Amino acid sequence: MRHDGLVTTASQPVTDPLSLAALDTERHVASAGWDQPPRLFALVSTADLVAREPQLAAGLTVSDQIDGALTAIEQEDLPTTDSIESLLGQIAWPDTVLGCAIVVERLVVPPDAERGLPRDRGAAMAALAEHPERRDVRLLAAATRDGRSICLLRQRDHDRDDRVATGSDIAPGLVAALRSTLTD
Repeated sequence: MRHDGLVTTASQPVTDPLSLAALDTERHVASAGWDQPPRLFALVSTADLVAREPQLAAGLTVSDQIDGALTAIEQEDLPTTDSIESLLGQIAWPDTVLGCAIVVERLVVPPDAERGLPRDRGAAMAALAEHPERRDVRLLAAATRDGRSICLLRQRDHDRDDRVATGSDIAPGLVAALRSTLTD
């Protein structure tokens, strides 16, 4: 799988702090399986976090010790909503949060699958869910205050082989919504 970038595998070294944090976060979410609600994470400086919480130093990995490393902190008890954009529109992060990431699951279908769908949203979603060419995907989008972003996409069909597509423009609307939570 390729999309605006590389396919990340365990054999390819990744050294960018945002990419490392995104990959670690996606793997963390993946370890809980599929059919999950959206999950939101604050991205904070690992060095600052360890300075405030020295006991965390014992659990650091090599990638946590690179210059500019980021740690993802999950935001629990998110309100339930039909729109990720409306959820993100209610969030503003303190200055200690350098970035944020959200993980959502989606159905992807070929463009022609949307022709002739029922007008009722529920019926249309049911029809798409039953489409023989549908693909379940997990999407992680992350953005930082300094303008960097990354998106990761994992297909359920490739869950076992740990292949994740990466790119900067896989979900531009979602990245823009994340960036809006980081403005002062």
